[in-house]
Amino acid sequence: MTNIHSFAASYGEARDKFLAAARVAGATTYRYDNPSKGPKGESLSTDVARLGPDDASRVVVTISSTHGVEGYCGSGFQVDWLASVGAGGLPKDTAAVFVHAINPYGFAWTRRVTEEGNDLNRNYVDHSKPYPANEGYLEIANFLVPTDLSQTTLDAADAKLAAYRKKVGDIAYFRAVSAGQYSHPDGMFFGGGGPSWSNRTLHAITDRFLKGRQDVAVIDFHTGLGPYGYGEPITHFDINTPASRRVRAFWGESVTESKRGQTASQARDGLGHYGLNRVLTEPETRLTMCTLEYGTFDRESGQKAFRADHWLHKYGDPLGKEAGPVRAAMRRQFYPETDDWKEAVLFRGHQIVRQAIAGVQWGAL
Repeated sequence: MTNIHSFAASYGEARDKFLAAARVAGATTYRYDNPSKGPKGESLSTDVARLGPDDASRVVVTISSTHGVEGYCGSGFQVDWLASVGAGGLPKDTAAVFVHAINPYGFAWTRRVTEEGNDLNRNYVDHSKPYPANEGYLEIANFLVPTDLSQTTLDAADAKLAAYRKKVGDIAYFRAVSAGQYSHPDGMFFGGGGPSWSNRTLHAITDRFLKGRQDVAVIDFHTGLGPYGYGEPITHFDINTPASRRVRAFWGESVTESKRGQTASQARDGLGHYGLNRVLTEPETRLTMCTLEYGTFDRESGQKAFRADHWLHKYGDPLGKEAGPVRAAMRRQFYPETDDWKEAVLFRGHQIVRQAIAGVQWGAL
């Protein structure tokens, strides 16, 4: 029986609920302290709850808060699963590893980015190589994050963006905005500057709990794209590979494949999917991963919320009076606090995780 009260009203409450649910489930917990503080000076951490045999060859992983504020969604599901399913839902030789708030700074500050200003899902590039170029972003960067939010300035910036969108078309426009950029550290979807703390922490968790396991299924919870309340399982594996076929075998025909152009996501480089795929490699480990993306509101309102958030932290005062409306808009965009949306998150989340647990029992397909 799912419970919408599994969801929280703040990062601190979410962490408390997660740890309490982990205790109820009999999970072992681990804490990774983040060097930054929350808006009230509170300590921040990524926490891991682990259930199942220490030597299990099969592991199902859930990750919340890759994009900070989106953590309300994934955290609510993780709390609900631990409290209502727990070890009783794990077959023999199978473990569950729940990674709570991998980006605790973004969660606490109601942002998508990390304390370094990174979009974590653009930060898992190979930082020893030249960063990918995004020529489109260079053309529109100053219009996406203008120096002030006065109506005159916004109208002028929006006119420039509309002209660029008309010139290149919708797909190229959204690719320029959100595919990832490595030139403007204060801008949207920035993924450069080296591996962020959250990136390094996920790799440490992977080394500790996932390396050497036979089958690993990962579900990374996100919000913001797609129809309201619908959870879309997205995969980024190459087409017609064993991993791509496993994803569809696990989760069925609702899976969308970015390499086939089936998803609205324009992410191209630095995805957590690619980061994990570099360290969990076949034949030693079969990695089967999806991004579970829940729809909220339209993309345009999301861009307005991004813009105000980046302006606030670049030109404004994140602790000043203008911060309240900006955070409220970000929170609404990525965490609709309605009962029906929460119920949809829990229903789909339980379905996807149940399918993943069943899937890792099959071994090689």
